[in-house]
Amino acid sequence: MSIRDIHTPVLLDRCVELLEPALRHDGAVLVDATLGMGGHSEAFLERFPNIRLIGLDRDTDALRIAGERLAPFGDRVTLVHTVYDEIGLHAQGADAILFDLGVSSLQLDEADRGFAYSKDAPLDMRMDQTKGRTAASIIAEYSEGQLRRIFERYGEEKLAGRYARFIVAARDKQPIVRSGELVDLLVAATPAAAQRAGHPAKRVFQALRIEVNSELTVLADAIPSAMDALTVGGRIAVMSYQSLEDRLVKQAFAAASASTAPPGLPVELPEHAPRFRVLTKGAELADDDERARNPRAIPVRLRAAEKLREPT
Repeated sequence: MSIRDIHTPVLLDRCVELLEPALRHDGAVLVDATLGMGGHSEAFLERFPNIRLIGLDRDTDALRIAGERLAPFGDRVTLVHTVYDEIGLHAQGADAILFDLGVSSLQLDEADRGFAYSKDAPLDMRMDQTKGRTAASIIAEYSEGQLRRIFERYGEEKLAGRYARFIVAARDKQPIVRSGELVDLLVAATPAAAQRAGHPAKRVFQALRIEVNSELTVLADAIPSAMDALTVGGRIAVMSYQSLEDRLVKQAFAAASASTAPPGLPVELPEHAPRFRVLTKGAELADDDERARNPRAIPVRLRAAEKLREPT
């Protein structure tokens, strides 16, 4: 099966529309901060034959697949193995930056990565399998209070305390090392009435994935760094798939697009003018047709902004 058949880029046309004004000139640089399998990048390289691409990803499997997919574009493409909070090292003077956050199609579809609660696999969940702790190590080593905290904070899970207690009690008898074992435990710990509200493992798996990969900490650093790296007139587009990510993006854009002038000044001085202009009205969603074609577009929230000036 072709990679194009298993990976459909989300909100592709809208991302192109938002970033296109920054990519019109020869030699414009697009940074794909979350390269994945290269679907968005490939489309931009085809539609804008004079741009260069810098693709970042922490997942070595993704870089390998994207490298093969983008090979026809030759030296227009530079791929970098890195976490995107280091974007400032790779994107200075970029004309456009794209983030497609969350877990990738590749990570969800490869059962042995442990991201999907619907597939039994080792509890890994690392986006970069060359380093870092796994979900299994977090389940084994975190205290009950620490587990409850991440389930509440990153999964917004109402039964966080109950799940943490059940996990600690179960691991004292036998290590929990596979996703199927954790799912069975969570299902057993969930009252019947609560199970009707959705799969018991969904929010816990989200929380574990975020903790394993430090996703929100990384994102909180990455968005301001990316905005600083853009050239004046450059544009940034960010697709989020859960509310915690989207909230960080919204806050960063709001801060950068607000005047810093003290109240009561008769005239806004240039150094207090907004540094960015928000291009989207709130968070844009995929339309009904795309949501029907591509279920992974259902939760997406898209925000974009344009850089107006450098800080003074």
